[in-house]
Amino acid sequence: MSAVENFLTQHEEQEVVEAIRTAEKNTSGEIRVHIESSCGKEDVLQRAKEVFHLLKMDNTKEENGVLIYVAVNDHTFAIYGDKGIDKVVPHDFWNETKEIIQYHFKHKKFKQGLVNGILKAGKQLQSHFPHNHNDDNELPDEISKG
Repeated sequence: MSAVENFLTQHEEQEVVEAIRTAEKNTSGEIRVHIESSCGKEDVLQRAKEVFHLLKMDNTKEENGVLIYVAVNDHTFAIYGDKGIDKVVPHDFWNETKEIIQYHFKHKKFKQGLVNGILKAGKQLQSHFPHNHNDDNELPDEISKG
């Protein structure tokens, strides 16, 4: 099995998807997780931005998508938020979220890092993009892999 397939167990993947659903329950924002082996020679944030576009996350109505991108073999990750969310969150928001994830990743608790990061992002999205009865789930909740 590849490093991408071994990164999370099937049960852990389901827990991450459930965290996405929980986080999105009270917001119109969209959160996705993408896992791949390497970001290549690119900067991890630049690769996250490319994946964000490839996953069509920049097509949400309120420009409030958030991608947590993980490059397993490179031992790195990035958080990329669309224009709408970046306009309203505190300047250091992504750093705080990244620190939460990084803490767990350093202790090889990958699922917990993703879950905590997703829930943190969801709370921030909720305060700026609250859910209303007309909201649709615009993007899949499943983890994408490359």
